[in-house]
Amino acid sequence: MTERLGGGVAARLAHYLQVLTQAKKAGRGAITSHEISEYTHVNATQIRRDLSGFGTFGKRGVGYNVDALISEISTILRTAGQHNIVLIGAGRLGLAIAEADVFADHGFSIVAIVDADPAKIGTTCGGVVVQSPDELPRIVDEMTVIVGVVAVPADAAQGVADDLVRSGVRIVFNYSGALIDVPPDVTVHTTSPAVELLYALYFHLA
Repeated sequence: MTERLGGGVAARLAHYLQVLTQAKKAGRGAITSHEISEYTHVNATQIRRDLSGFGTFGKRGVGYNVDALISEISTILRTAGQHNIVLIGAGRLGLAIAEADVFADHGFSIVAIVDADPAKIGTTCGGVVVQSPDELPRIVDEMTVIVGVVAVPADAAQGVADDLVRSGVRIVFNYSGALIDVPPDVTVHTTSPAVELLYALYFHLA
C-alpha cells in the first residue's frame, strides 16, 4: 500500500484531477502546469513539485498528457474504478445533483435515490427510481454503497446522516449546509457555495 497523502497534497491533486477531466471533455490531449495553475490558483511550481513526487510526468514545452495524468492521479488518490453513491433527497437540489455529471466524470455512480415524501417514491430522478428510506440498509448492503449524499433541508440533515451511519455508510457528502454530528470513524464533507464565495472574495480583496 502506498504511503497516505497529507491533506493538502490530496486536496490539490483532487483539484488537478477536476481540471484534467474537464480538459479531456473539451478534447484536449495535453495541458501545461501553467494552464492547470490558472484554473486551480495553485502556483505552477507547486503543481510540478506535487506531481514529480510520484514520478516523471510531462515534457518541457509540451505539458502533460491529459489521459495519462488522469490515470496516474486516480491511482494515487485510490479512486480508480467505480464507486457507488446513494443520494438522499429527490427535491430540486437532489434532481440537480442526479442530473449533473460531476460524479460520473470521476467514476462515482448514483445507484440509488431515497426520499421520505410518499409522492416522490416510485418516480424517477436523473433516471434512477426514488425509493423509501426504509430501503436504505438494503440498498447500502446490496449495492456496496460507500458514499451518502445529503440533499435535504437543513432541519432534516442530522436524521438523514444518522440513517446513513446506521446503514453502514462511512463517507457523507453534505449539501444541506447544516452542521451534522457523526461518529469518529465517519467522514463528512460539507459543500457550501457561501464558503466558496467567501474564499474567493478574500483573495479578490487581498
